[in-house]
Amino acid sequence: MLESLLAYPDFWKYVSIPFIAGAVGWTTNWMAVQMTFYPLEFMGVRPFFGWQGIIPSKVEKMAGIVVDKALSKLGSLDEFFREMEPEKIAAFLTKNIQSRVEEYTDEVMTERNAVLWENLPLLVRKRVYSRARRAIPSVMDSVVDDISRNLDSLVDMKHMVITQMSEDKQLMVQMFREVGDPEFRFVTNSGLYFGFLFGLIQVPVFILMPENWVLPFFGFIVGVATNWLALNLIFRPLNPVKVGPFRVQGLFLKRQKDVAETFARLSTEEVITLRNIMYQVVNGPRGDRTKALIKRHLKPLLNGGVVRTAAQLTVGPEGYADLKKAVEEKAVDLAVEPFEDQGFNRERGVLVEKIMSDRMQALSSEEFQDLLRPAFQEDEWILIVVGGFLGAMAGVFQLIFMFGAA
Repeated sequence: MLESLLAYPDFWKYVSIPFIAGAVGWTTNWMAVQMTFYPLEFMGVRPFFGWQGIIPSKVEKMAGIVVDKALSKLGSLDEFFREMEPEKIAAFLTKNIQSRVEEYTDEVMTERNAVLWENLPLLVRKRVYSRARRAIPSVMDSVVDDISRNLDSLVDMKHMVITQMSEDKQLMVQMFREVGDPEFRFVTNSGLYFGFLFGLIQVPVFILMPENWVLPFFGFIVGVATNWLALNLIFRPLNPVKVGPFRVQGLFLKRQKDVAETFARLSTEEVITLRNIMYQVVNGPRGDRTKALIKRHLKPLLNGGVVRTAAQLTVGPEGYADLKKAVEEKAVDLAVEPFEDQGFNRERGVLVEKIMSDRMQALSSEEFQDLLRPAFQEDEWILIVVGGFLGAMAGVFQLIFMFGAA
């Protein structure tokens, strides 16, 4: 019996069909994942002959979804900033500026009248340094406190995130890939299993109906079905469903705790950082409001002894207004410069990370799936059709090179 079966014409070719179908399923699903993320920029000839990863091609829209569907549900920018402990932010600013007060003062004064400033007696310059150093703590406390209480009017969180993601598409890809890494691996590997199962069905069909169209048709079905099944098993069922002794739920949804921790970590390390917030506070679309706020808090310093003394000693009364403007501009720069410190950024971010993670874990399944689902939902039909096309091509090659069809 076994010998006669082995002697059956094309026996080994038929045996190969499920394995080839599995390989086709794996390949099409792997390509679907890659096409979701890469290339970062359009490659080919616009508008039809070429490709750009689905997420990079719609990075602004995707970033908006991240804010609307996720970050905005976890808290406001104002709340995040308060959790970063504004009093410690003010103390950090004060420490950094005071440690370099001579450098900053020299820089401003040298720009206005280098000869007079450098020829002033050291004792006189030290008096200017000392007055500036004494004034800095109260000014920094006032500025940071005012920013903390008005941050939502100073920074548009959606604009901040969209701007950052648009300038760094790889960051958006990194977030989606790290948050959904197990799911993307499942999409790829499931193509092998589903493809093999469809191949087992394909064998008797092709034996009973050895038509040239069967292998390409089944290749198309394998490509379409494996992609469709994999994508749907990630997000469906939305809520746990009891099937016999098992509880079944979408793979992504079952990992809500792990996903929440990863998303919160990446968000506070790369997006909602103190550095990014302060940069937007000063340089964002509403930066004029911040500059007016800083100038308001600088008035006691500008109209008091420090700048007036420096002006009298260097540029004279006529240069007083110009010197005040220079100090204001320098103060605006100093509102951002110290926050390049990665250690302090991460230290503040950790305080927000825990809150974001806890709140994300408390989201409903409907809200939670929106973290990753938009990456696929709108254009997943393209990935499914491409999978079908590649599967059909594999069926054609199999028909020609294995079964010798003309």
